Amino acid sequence: MSRVDVSESVLRWALDRSKLDENKLQAKYPKIHQWLTGEIKPTLKQLEELAKTTMTPLGFFFLKEPPIIRLPIPHFRTQGDDDMRQPSPNLIETVHMMERRQAWMREFLIEQGQEKHEYINSARVDEKSTVTAQKIRATLGFDAEWASRCPNWTKALDILRKAMEDVGILVVVNGIVGNNTHRKLDPEEFRGFVLADEYAPLVFVNGADGKAAQMFTLAHELAHLFFGSSAAFDLRELQPAEDSVEKACNQVAAEFLVPEKSLQEIWPSVMNEPEPFQTIAKKFKVSVLVAARRALDLDLINKQMFLEFYREYLRDERRTTESRSGGG
Repeated sequence: MSRVDVSESVLRWALDRSKLDENKLQAKYPKIHQWLTGEIKPTLKQLEELAKTTMTPLGFFFLKEPPIIRLPIPHFRTQGDDDMRQPSPNLIETVHMMERRQAWMREFLIEQGQEKHEYINSARVDEKSTVTAQKIRATLGFDAEWASRCPNWTKALDILRKAMEDVGILVVVNGIVGNNTHRKLDPEEFRGFVLADEYAPLVFVNGADGKAAQMFTLAHELAHLFFGSSAAFDLRELQPAEDSVEKACNQVAAEFLVPEKSLQEIWPSVMNEPEPFQTIAKKFKVSVLVAARRALDLDLINKQMFLEFYREYLRDERRTTESRSGGG
């Protein structure tokens, strides 16, 4: 029986990177701890099975040290300590899949005589968020009150997606890797990413995330396209990473969804209501989460008030999500 000498550091890296449940791994591979200590070496067949389970290329197990795998685009995380975390196989594969789709579409569009989209990289990070937000509205054919005419924020989300597609943006929403229902994408790792391109700009929204969060993600990704930058992001608590472009994208997204002038006008009449964010959300046809985030942006509430609201909202959203089936 052929056995393989595997580096402990590589084996641990593969297990950690897979984010699989430790108890399930132990049940499937009873001698895995002995493999880690070097007491017993796995057979080649066992290693092949482990590679498949952990979504790790088999060749990596023959390295002396874990490889450093990076995304082809920047990955901005809200929490600074997470910046060093390796991207999951699910995220890496999804980005590569979308890059291939974008490359094919780009070549096809150029062959069909498609001209460059002038709005890509048409904004500056140092300009006012109100200016960039207005550029986005003009490009999509929206005015400041576009969402208020929608019957609900879900319809507003559909209209926004359709408008983005109409101006040549490839919009993909999926909660799993490709068609594999066993590989659910983790919203805690990323809410979405954007691949800027003058011919075939592409935005990807993590469909496993709550519908309310997807609205803000789309607006955030739109800002990225107008700044001409590609990136993946988690937007935890709807807060950007410590990056100037990420901060600008969040400010533009908030202004695009809930204009400052309009919110300032109605705030005195709603601030003392039991649920002021519900009223704001109903008027602007956004989620209550976006409404609360906008109030924080404009210093109408403090950060502690927002975080308390956000955590309670997240608990409700997770309970709702868990009660549903599917995810693709």
